[in-house]
Amino acid sequence: MNHPPIVAIIGATGAVGVEFIRCLEERNFPLAELRLFASARSAGKNMTFRGQSIPVRELTEQSFGGVDIALFSAGSSISKKFGPIAAKAGAVVVDNSSAFRMTPGVPLIVPEINPEQINHHKGIIANPNCSTIIAIVPLWPLHKINRITRLVAATYQAASGAGAAAMQELMDATKAALDGRDYPPTVLPHPYAFNVFSHNASVDPVSGYNEEEMKMVNETRKIFADPDIRISATCVRVPVLRAHCEALNVEFTSPIEAGTVRDILSHAPGVKLVDQREKNYFPMPRDASGQGDILVGRIRNDLSDPSRCSIAMFVAGDQLLKGAALNAVQIAELLVAKN
Repeated sequence: MNHPPIVAIIGATGAVGVEFIRCLEERNFPLAELRLFASARSAGKNMTFRGQSIPVRELTEQSFGGVDIALFSAGSSISKKFGPIAAKAGAVVVDNSSAFRMTPGVPLIVPEINPEQINHHKGIIANPNCSTIIAIVPLWPLHKINRITRLVAATYQAASGAGAAAMQELMDATKAALDGRDYPPTVLPHPYAFNVFSHNASVDPVSGYNEEEMKMVNETRKIFADPDIRISATCVRVPVLRAHCEALNVEFTSPIEAGTVRDILSHAPGVKLVDQREKNYFPMPRDASGQGDILVGRIRNDLSDPSRCSIAMFVAGDQLLKGAALNAVQIAELLVAKN
């Protein structure tokens, strides 16, 4: 690319697709043309970008002629089918699904952590899972100074992680509950209003871990290039529209103090410190929504570890932004800057 790229968004009408468009506009991404693609039922709609109305086209195998960068967020089955087609046509695919994350030779990129890995792509770059990104952006600057040996994570995941339909279901179910009406769930497996339940990813009958939890395990190891980190996660859906939270308990190789962690994170890229003990004010999803940074707070030494090698913290991040669209657009910016 020795010219402003032609960018295509696949899944343009979905929750992440809408954020792709917004991120490209707000970050003044240098492009020659934006093309929007979705399923046949969405074709014909118009979406606005930089004051212009752009039609949504049906995605086909012939959609990628002339495309330089293809931002995918239409599910893993679409990515598996059309990602290689787009790459073969000459586009660099930045895929937001799980289709290629653990594929050998496909870089799994968080720009604040491993931007150099972008040089090894062969036409497809994977965007990590939202829960993984939100956890590891603040953990990486600590890991570089004092290697993390063990991570225990509990997530509080918003409806946005399951897409626009789940967000609508939460709103409709909440209204029904307040009105005293029944609302049988259709998008998620359990009633969502005023309820908390285990993440709806499928559970492995042997280990008892679900797919979302194993994504955090395997993706963190790949991005950190450290297969020996011990990781355990419990992923939960909470009745929040947007922005995930996570409680992280982190064990380091050597003793580390909460004040040191606070100092490191106060200067870390992609991180905003929200750690006001005197006001009992810490990261919340309502503050993280619409933010590109990961909010970090509740930083404290784990009292159950007398070695003082363990830190507890609480983080919040916008799943649709840094957990998805923003991270992918940052990858696209690296591609442009590289050429």
